[in-house]
Amino acid sequence: MPSTITTLRRRAKALHRNLRGASMAARALASTDHPLLAHIIPVRRCNLACTYCNEFDDFSKPVATEEMFRRIDKLGALGTAVVTISGGEPLLHPDLDDVIGRIRSNGMIAGLITNGYFLVPERIKRLNRAGLEWLQISIDNVNPDEVSKKSLKVLDKKLQWLAEHAEFHVNINSVVGGGVSNPHDALTIGKRAVELGFSSTVGIIHDGSGQVKPLTGEERRIYDEMKSWEKSSFTRINAFQDNIAQGLPNEWRCRAGARYLYICEDGLVHYCSQQRGYPGVPLATYTRDDMRREYLTEKGCAPNCTVSCVHQVSIFDNWRAPQHPTPPTPVAAHASELVQIK
Repeated sequence: MPSTITTLRRRAKALHRNLRGASMAARALASTDHPLLAHIIPVRRCNLACTYCNEFDDFSKPVATEEMFRRIDKLGALGTAVVTISGGEPLLHPDLDDVIGRIRSNGMIAGLITNGYFLVPERIKRLNRAGLEWLQISIDNVNPDEVSKKSLKVLDKKLQWLAEHAEFHVNINSVVGGGVSNPHDALTIGKRAVELGFSSTVGIIHDGSGQVKPLTGEERRIYDEMKSWEKSSFTRINAFQDNIAQGLPNEWRCRAGARYLYICEDGLVHYCSQQRGYPGVPLATYTRDDMRREYLTEKGCAPNCTVSCVHQVSIFDNWRAPQHPTPPTPVAAHASELVQIK
């Protein structure tokens, strides 16, 4: 159980974060000329090798800290509201705490997506001191298997330490679909998250080839039950998944490249983790003209998209500025890096 001081700090930080979030939401409705969310990659390497994941390798070096600072400062200059650090496994970056601090010094909300393996009490306390505001761990199963080692059995002690020491918000995401062997695991994981005082979300996962299949009857029942647990908040804007669960497309206006930016370890701006190569422009030279172009560009992958964060930020503008079906051209020098998951 957390100490009284930790509980009070957690509540104070939550209030402050919610007030800032409300202010950023109002600004998002008033102006379309700035990113709402950016994902930035400080290291592509990961200590795991989940078979469905295409976002890691086992050899890349961390991005130089000074270069990370320049990229974060550029996001700040573009008016970005929230920066989420992901990977690979971001806790492998030796100066991650300084990177988090740089995000905060630019007035942006700092988040982290991690597999949780490196979380111990002292590391959690360092994240508190760095100013981290929210953290997400996706747990795929109760017991590790050939698909994923991100299991509740392995990570439960890490979750207990987070419950005891973390002053930031923690969300535990579980999954159904794809290569998940036992869909009932999602219920067990979600119940454990709520028991420890965390928020719980459920996602629909693609398989190792990037394909998303409609949920079976039992998977759908579990999905619906877990959705009923979710409290109303910005991160739970995920009604689009109801269509995906039935194998149906979504009609929406994806604002990737404008309201949402994905910055890879090479410093290039992409639509998202599953559309690397488009537009493929260096963040250092990315301008508001680039954002305005992508804001109005219709994305062919949008109907079957499963990337929650892009759906969530795009909802601010779904009612305005119709898009045009103008396909972007990837930068030739980086065309070999293109990864399309549909």
